[in-house]
Amino acid sequence: MTLELELRGITKRYPGVLANDAVDLAVRPAQIHAIVGENGAGKTTLMSLLYGLFPPDEGEIFIRGEPVRFSSALDAIAAGLGMVHQSFKLFPTLSVADNVVFRHEPTRRGLIDRAASAARVRDLADRYGLAVDPEAAVEDLAVGVLQRVEILKALYRDAQVLILDEPTAVLTPQERDQLFEVIRRLRDAGRTILFITHKLGEVMAISDRVTVLRNGRAVAHLVTAETNPAEITLHMTGRAVDLDRRAPEHDPDQLVLEVSNLTVRGGHGRPVVEDASFGVRSGEIVGIAGVAGNGQSELIEALCGLRETDAGSVTLSGRDISDADVAERRAAGLAYIPEDRYGVGTTRQASVSENLLMGHQRQPRIQQKGWFDREAVVGLTRRLVEVFGIKVGSVSGPVSNLSGGNLQKVVVAREMEHGTALLIAEQPTRGLDIGAIEFVHSQLIAYRDQGGAVLMVSAELSEILALSTRILVMFEGRIVASLDPRRVAEPEIGLYMTGAHTEAAVA
Repeated sequence: MTLELELRGITKRYPGVLANDAVDLAVRPAQIHAIVGENGAGKTTLMSLLYGLFPPDEGEIFIRGEPVRFSSALDAIAAGLGMVHQSFKLFPTLSVADNVVFRHEPTRRGLIDRAASAARVRDLADRYGLAVDPEAAVEDLAVGVLQRVEILKALYRDAQVLILDEPTAVLTPQERDQLFEVIRRLRDAGRTILFITHKLGEVMAISDRVTVLRNGRAVAHLVTAETNPAEITLHMTGRAVDLDRRAPEHDPDQLVLEVSNLTVRGGHGRPVVEDASFGVRSGEIVGIAGVAGNGQSELIEALCGLRETDAGSVTLSGRDISDADVAERRAAGLAYIPEDRYGVGTTRQASVSENLLMGHQRQPRIQQKGWFDREAVVGLTRRLVEVFGIKVGSVSGPVSNLSGGNLQKVVVAREMEHGTALLIAEQPTRGLDIGAIEFVHSQLIAYRDQGGAVLMVSAELSEILALSTRILVMFEGRIVASLDPRRVAEPEIGLYMTGAHTEAAVA
């Protein structure tokens, strides 16, 4: 059998990091091949080398038996490859349609036919169940919608080999299942799928074969039907991991966050958050579930002072912070893990150490009389790197050198270190491997048990169910349900998320 693609001895080095170490990968045609591994194991680097974003230092790439050398992604696209990146590659000021058809625009009388572009993208989106407005500006879209735009880009180009890097991170169970149907149809039509994911349930459900990367090397090549999640986890981490364990019950205490009749309007003048009222007590984790684009991001931005509100009030530990700015809310006891770790959570030109220090720099233990205590800075940085398992060549190097998962660990470590009364965690484990997810879950539970109040937004319903004391569901900007995680399952939550269920007690 001629392989669809083959990598032989692929090696890539960065300063202080051996990202890929003589990796071999053989992918058969018309199959779904999963690539799994811990954060920093080299998955995204390997796919970026395959896609022509960087040249390998050593090794060879073969497409359908022919050796290839890609000098750019355009070469890879011309060879029939398409990639949906974990960090989006979009033009923020252009529309969805302009992004999807870029370099392949329909024309009329020598000019770009934008009406035709929008129609084609709308047809493609409808065909694959990827709800998106072709005429919307990308810069106005939530992260989950941006993911759909990336998927549409690859589908529009009709790639024979489709590389999907964490494609289900922001989908509901129903949307995930729809995407899986799309992927299976693509495979059955003869296309080959490389599927990068941290979710072993997805590996078992969708893939034909699995390659496991660990510390930059390919340590296992498995047939999915002949393996199981426990074996894959063991290859990835060297130990057993249980992500299905639910947080032990814990009695909430005093009210920390009180949100009353909060309304936020979008750029179109209509409410994106409408009349939201809820509370979060110390010693509890309140989870917010919802399809991306239903007001979760705007609600969190309003609570953190990043977006103006039109009505309602926000009280933190008895203090009205409705009109407070970001710094004042921080001082009042709010820590924030944003969903956008690139644009909001970190300064990518700054070092790892500087990013870990942000928000702590004025504390007496760090700064005295306007000068940093170098030993204190080094001690804080080293401790957070060690405790949270951040894989980094040098803490003085730019944080942009880190993998997406390790960048997420930087944000989570920095914000949890504040130990504030309220922690707002937006997609706290997005992009993390199973071992790191288990660790962050344990940290959130410990935060709760020590008296902290946690408001968590997550696209992972399994995470919402595992950690939450209560679950709030948002649909079209409104809180439509307040659910007990002990008495509800993923499919029912998904129905509330899509508006199919509309009646539930809201508290």
